[in-house]
Amino acid sequence: MLTAVFFRLSTWELWLIVAAIVLGFVAAGYLTGRFLRLRDETLREPVGIVQGAFFALVGLILAFGLTLAIGRYDTRRAAVVDDANTIGTTYLRAQTLAEPIRARSLQLLRQYTDASIALSLAVPTTARFGQVVARQDGLQRRLWALAGDALRNAPQDSAPRLYVETLNEMIDQQTVRIAALNNRIPNAVLALEVFGAAFAFGLLALYTAMHGRGATTVVLAGALVTLLLLVIFDLDRPTRGLIRVPDTPLVALRESMMLPPAAHGPSA
Repeated sequence: MLTAVFFRLSTWELWLIVAAIVLGFVAAGYLTGRFLRLRDETLREPVGIVQGAFFALVGLILAFGLTLAIGRYDTRRAAVVDDANTIGTTYLRAQTLAEPIRARSLQLLRQYTDASIALSLAVPTTARFGQVVARQDGLQRRLWALAGDALRNAPQDSAPRLYVETLNEMIDQQTVRIAALNNRIPNAVLALEVFGAAFAFGLLALYTAMHGRGATTVVLAGALVTLLLLVIFDLDRPTRGLIRVPDTPLVALRESMMLPPAAHGPSA
């Protein structure tokens, strides 16, 4: 699939591929324009009208793709913040549990935070990503088992019930975050943006060559559009490239867990 192929490439490989497609169309359009210029001058006006209309359409498509990419990037950033908040609340409420469940739960929550940070560094659809998700799932099962023991040992206490509530929210938030990481721009939109922009600049080069002008301006404009396409792809690749979703909230939460717990639960 187109998305999967682009997603696994490095930033420079991706830029070279996109630039080769766009500039390849520019070269083909310029050579075709020079050929037609010597044979038929009646095509100049129709080609100019078509390329102008097509450029307007491509501009709308690029704006649409950029909007999709920014929206998904913002969703992933919000998911990281929500993940840190739910883990932090669960960690605070775990401090009110009775021993020995309290100490074991706090230790597992520290490990779970480490796994959440590792999730920010793993590339979706890779084996490493699946391993991190499986590690989180295992920690969730162990935490839920301990929460069940806390409820069974003190069914009348409010602390275990409040803890179970936030633990459930933490587990649900992992699903939200994974879904956000895997939610990328559809293949058809990516292909339409790349080849639509390439075709538009090919028409522009054709029109320019038919009027006997150089292709320097067209090449420079095409290079700028490839940078815009690269930004769109970069925003859609949360753990690759130059633009990444920051994991600062999770890192700050993990550092706060190094301090002694502020609350103490009842004795066994």
